[in-house]
Amino acid sequence: MSELTPEEYQRIVEHLGREPNPVEVGMLAAMWSEHCSYKSSKIHLRRLPTTGARILQGPGENAGVVDIGDGWCVVFKIESHNHPSFIEPYQGAATGVGGILRDIFTMGARPIAVLDSLRFGPLTEPRNRAIMDGVVRGIADYGNCFGVPTVGGEVFFAECYSRNPLVNAMAVGLARPDHIVYARASGPGNTVLYVGAKTGRDGIHGARMASAQFDHSALQHRPAVQVGDPFLEKLLLEACLEALRTQAIIGVQDMGAAGLTCASCEMGARARTGMELDLDRVPQREAGMSAYEILLSESQERMLLVVRAGHEREVKEIFAKWGLDAVEIGRVTDDGRLRVFHHGRLVADLPTQLLAEGAPVYHRPMRRAETGDEVPWDAIHAPSAPLEHLLRQMLRSPNLASKQWVYRQYDHMVRTNTILLPGADAAVLRVKETRKAIALTLDGNGRYCYLNPRAGARLAVAEACRNLVVTGAVPIACTNCLNFASPEHPEVMWAFSEVIDGMAEACAIFQTPVTGGNVSFYNETEGRGIYPTPVIGMLGVIEGLNYGSAEQRNRSRIPVPITPWFKSEGDVIVLLGRTGDDLGGSEYLAWIHGLVGGDAPALDLHMERAVQQACLMAIAEGIIKSAHDCSDGGLIIALVECCFSSHRREAIGADLLLTTEGVRSPISLLFSETPSRIVVTVEPDHLAALERIAQQFHIPYAILGRVGGTHLRVTIDGKTAINAPIRELETIWQNVLPEYLGP
Repeated sequence: MSELTPEEYQRIVEHLGREPNPVEVGMLAAMWSEHCSYKSSKIHLRRLPTTGARILQGPGENAGVVDIGDGWCVVFKIESHNHPSFIEPYQGAATGVGGILRDIFTMGARPIAVLDSLRFGPLTEPRNRAIMDGVVRGIADYGNCFGVPTVGGEVFFAECYSRNPLVNAMAVGLARPDHIVYARASGPGNTVLYVGAKTGRDGIHGARMASAQFDHSALQHRPAVQVGDPFLEKLLLEACLEALRTQAIIGVQDMGAAGLTCASCEMGARARTGMELDLDRVPQREAGMSAYEILLSESQERMLLVVRAGHEREVKEIFAKWGLDAVEIGRVTDDGRLRVFHHGRLVADLPTQLLAEGAPVYHRPMRRAETGDEVPWDAIHAPSAPLEHLLRQMLRSPNLASKQWVYRQYDHMVRTNTILLPGADAAVLRVKETRKAIALTLDGNGRYCYLNPRAGARLAVAEACRNLVVTGAVPIACTNCLNFASPEHPEVMWAFSEVIDGMAEACAIFQTPVTGGNVSFYNETEGRGIYPTPVIGMLGVIEGLNYGSAEQRNRSRIPVPITPWFKSEGDVIVLLGRTGDDLGGSEYLAWIHGLVGGDAPALDLHMERAVQQACLMAIAEGIIKSAHDCSDGGLIIALVECCFSSHRREAIGADLLLTTEGVRSPISLLFSETPSRIVVTVEPDHLAALERIAQQFHIPYAILGRVGGTHLRVTIDGKTAINAPIRELETIWQNVLPEYLGP
């Protein structure tokens, strides 16, 4: 199974001065696959901002590293496991979590959280329900057994994901800056140690499977999906962190895509060194494995360590204590070549640079895509039913409905750091031994990017930042997972390039450098591809955390983090920002009218930044009681979500007096997805202070109404439009996914 093009093969022959043997062809095909080499995306990724005062490690390592102060750094990254999750949903998702966790602890950090961004086809189709059920169970079982909380994420449904589900997992860890370890094979003569699980035949060709589009025979690729063991990975975590404290370890690399081949050549290439490996010494769980199979197996829970010569026994004893294999399989050399022996015979002899960095970099053709349905705007703005009926219908959309069915399967409290639980705009975890917390979110909107890739990417970054800001966190850095169809289509590459530029523009404004990420191409089955779907993983910091003992909480009027839910009768509801006519790409247009058209919402990055800064200042002054991002579904969905019950808090109503001034219709007023909007509440005595802050940042604001009662009452231009019991609306919202998927 070789996907090297004739031109690539000839390039290899010219470089080597000979024909590669079959084992070498397999190694090169894996390393030059799109999945490993980024040969179609590298030229564009270079345009992303990757440096900043807090960035200790940007792209190029297993994960990014960000300094959060007080002697701590955050290590985080996002990866995709899309193709395996379509073929074998449970194991595909589980091993996706396992792989991204290893990327974190190979850096010397202890994982403290996982988030996941999931995309599926409509739940009306049995296959989509089965995929979703398997994926969620896989994530839950691996994370719960490993002992890391799954604290947040997102779930989205659209027809284009029916045979192309997206499973993007972000892992986050904490470390001391001087404890970070890099994936480099430095020091000729040092020992190469194989640790962890034994090697089997699972996952062979996994990297190349992830670099090809699927057809009707896709389910026959099950042998290329890895099988995970979270309990073994937990042992591997503890053994690795203990070994790293000995100073005996020079470098660590997870054996992920392309297995031993990738781990060895990448470590060598980064250090400009080589390796000699003896495959006879590799622990194997199956008899008769060939050199090709051993080198390309993607069996899980395996690591490659470079150990200082003379310290091998010390490291082996640590792994033996944890019941894990730790076997010397080679040594570091100074000639830059990867030499592999099997049964006493040299089976591969290749430059590490050729394997890891020698793939051609393609500047593929690009052509602007023509997308979107024709939208009869006059008809759209004329309500097709009473507004209360439309609200109830919108709450039945799986994209807007409660995702409790998903996150209740996850343990989100293990390790006792989680202080803002799933269901809010972002997850918040305390950093023990400090008064800091970190806030985390995953955000993306493929529909926007389908209609306008650059605008959609800007909107994704803006929403990710906004979701952190409403908790009281300052966004400081991001990672990204870029999910696209085949790069061989000029329209796909145009969209990819536009997304990169949109992300770059937004990250520059919000001062959130990109620390690394993942590109997943070929999300395409039988010629039908997904929406361009960039997913942004954003990290923020809350300073002076006011959470914990009564004494700590009493130091400020309002505890941080801020939550989205309305708190008290009589509180004033205020909208920071202004609603416009932004129904293009909206959930209203898609769910009520079955259309995906128009343009993505207009975004003024400087206004967005000002709204966020105003919100942060108001939180810092202690006047904000609740804050909620206004996005999918529009203003009315944001408001009704604020009314719903939350953890140990009863639902509460609201009385809203709205006007259509500045918008085309009540439909725009309620369901437009204009960005740069935050719904906040304050006590009446603090309204003047909030108005002062809004004026200071030159942002629009509007008083919407007051919290109280048991109903959502909405008056528009003096006429009652909605008067519905909150409990009734919440029941609709909560029951959507269980009705499709079971309790």
